[in-house]
Amino acid sequence: MEKEKKIRIPLWLYPSVEDKIMKNFEADNCKSPSEFIEKAIIFYCGYLASEEYKQYLPNVIISTMQGSLDSFEDRMATLLFKIAVELCMMLHVTAATNQIDESTLTKLRGMCVDEVKKLRGSVRLENAVKFQNGN
Repeated sequence: MEKEKKIRIPLWLYPSVEDKIMKNFEADNCKSPSEFIEKAIIFYCGYLASEEYKQYLPNVIISTMQGSLDSFEDRMATLLFKIAVELCMMLHVTAATNQIDESTLTKLRGMCVDEVKKLRGSVRLENAVKFQNGN
């Protein structure tokens, strides 16, 4: 469009619309109210053209999003499985090396549930070491 020569056309506007243009054209990084009006017309024509594709675009968007979500779900499931295996191994090593009675285990579970809730899952080994060492 930059190679085209601009033409002058008559334009009739309500004063309230002109006020809106004057208040907003600089906010849209336009050099003049005329540029603002031109950008608005191009935008609106694009909007009207998109009305023709309403039947097609939502299906394309939905199928693309569904594919992305399915891939993400598979990846998260794989990662969660790997974490669960590592945690299971750690729990077995801990249980094999420590003599923990049932009441202590119950209290520890309650304390850990409260801590995880309070920290919103942001649990760190350093904090547990400090707690266990009495710091």
